Amino acid sequence: MEFENNLVNYEAFGAKGDGVTDDMQAICDAHAYANEHALDVRTDPRGTYYMGGKPLTTIIATNTDWSTSRFTIDDAAGVENHRLSVFEIQSLLEPEELSFKSLTRDQRQTNVRPERNCWVRVENENKRLYLRRGRNANQGVSQSDCFVLRRDGTIEGDIDWEYDEVTGVEALPIENETLSIRGGIFTTFANRWQKEEGYEYWDRNIVISRSNTIVDGFTHYVVGETDIGSAYSGFLSASRCAHITFKDCWATGHRTYEAMGRAGKPVSVGTYDYGANSVVGFTMSNCRQNHITDRTRWGVIGTNNCKNILLEDCYLSRMDTHMGVSGNYTIRRCTLGHVGLNAIGRGQLTVEDSTLYGRALINFRSDYGSTWEGNVDIRNCKWIPACGDECEPRMINVANDGMHDFGYKCYMPEKITVDGLHVEDSNTPEGYEGMYYLADPDDFYDGVNEVALTEDRVSPYATTKTLAVTNVETASGQSPKLSLSDRLCESVQLTSD
Repeated sequence: MEFENNLVNYEAFGAKGDGVTDDMQAICDAHAYANEHALDVRTDPRGTYYMGGKPLTTIIATNTDWSTSRFTIDDAAGVENHRLSVFEIQSLLEPEELSFKSLTRDQRQTNVRPERNCWVRVENENKRLYLRRGRNANQGVSQSDCFVLRRDGTIEGDIDWEYDEVTGVEALPIENETLSIRGGIFTTFANRWQKEEGYEYWDRNIVISRSNTIVDGFTHYVVGETDIGSAYSGFLSASRCAHITFKDCWATGHRTYEAMGRAGKPVSVGTYDYGANSVVGFTMSNCRQNHITDRTRWGVIGTNNCKNILLEDCYLSRMDTHMGVSGNYTIRRCTLGHVGLNAIGRGQLTVEDSTLYGRALINFRSDYGSTWEGNVDIRNCKWIPACGDECEPRMINVANDGMHDFGYKCYMPEKITVDGLHVEDSNTPEGYEGMYYLADPDDFYDGVNEVALTEDRVSPYATTKTLAVTNVETASGQSPKLSLSDRLCESVQLTSD
């Protein structure tokens, strides 16, 4: 076949681009041809490509320019398999077979030499971590780590756990060239499907598993949500790869639905438009969404098991790391809405030149132990607690009474440094005497059971050693206080200018 400028288009494979004809098969065939012949794809900027409910996944392995083309993904009726992705951005390189006898925490060098630099995931299925607490309680997952293993045996991405045995290894080669996915205006007509018991996620999304990929100028809208519907796992989602960038992208917050949780009590079901799972080096730059303080919409992003996350110049309803992030977790020149900044993990957490609307400036997730093993730096930020609604602010929210074993020891940040923070605490209850820097970790209810505290705690919670504060001002004029907790006061040194 002949293509102008060697750029594959959809129309050559039968696509109509009229917004009515189902073009899924033609799109799938066009990319299959492009992949086989190592050709880039450019779509008609005037086209509107309808994608119905056929059980098809288009594999993208070459540069793709969707420009201002429209894509309509109809989930409202007739979807044959809602767990399939619409597009998967993949490498065509074959996995490598690697073997590790053991690994140690923070190991930087191995004697294993892959043929190419690889994204690697190791697992010890005989150890369980992230034994979740609360209404979504579960028995955790197998201990695992992802990292980049270079040809010389060096490691990028902090290994978080000790491996006296490795029961599984996955090694995916990393392409040398950066793959570019540009443009595209996608509209999902939301599903109206509901499981009789519990809940089940829909995919019908774009999943990236090819390392060294940038998604630039992508837009996703969601329309047609009703009182009935199921949650989505993340429309633009990266998984099992390294060095991924989302740049100048637009997403939509999803309506929140409720279902029965694993503990037999109703829960709000998380539903996402962005996602990242087991990614080493994940960057979001100038990614935005609408209505970031609308509490009827779920937080726009969820991540798990990532290494080194950077958000810069983003405008999002939240940022969240469920089952951990390690290395550097940096929020820079961002605005985060009603769900705010959430985390567990270890390493260096930095929030600078940003505005946050969450109930806490930083919330360390209690369902995973409110653990952050490392330091926190807050610089030149503004915080509007609870989006300006009446509340008693706690700057750092932690909740861990030491009465649950999460599969790992839990820590408050060892050192918290604040240099430049304005707190908009003008809407507070009568008798308010100032915000607290640290919440009391014992002062919470996990949503299921009341726990009787004892001195002999199942899994003691390590407390903060140093809190260094300079240049903090409050709209109320009230001086901030340390904490209500006796557990914290003895071990924290508060300094100021």
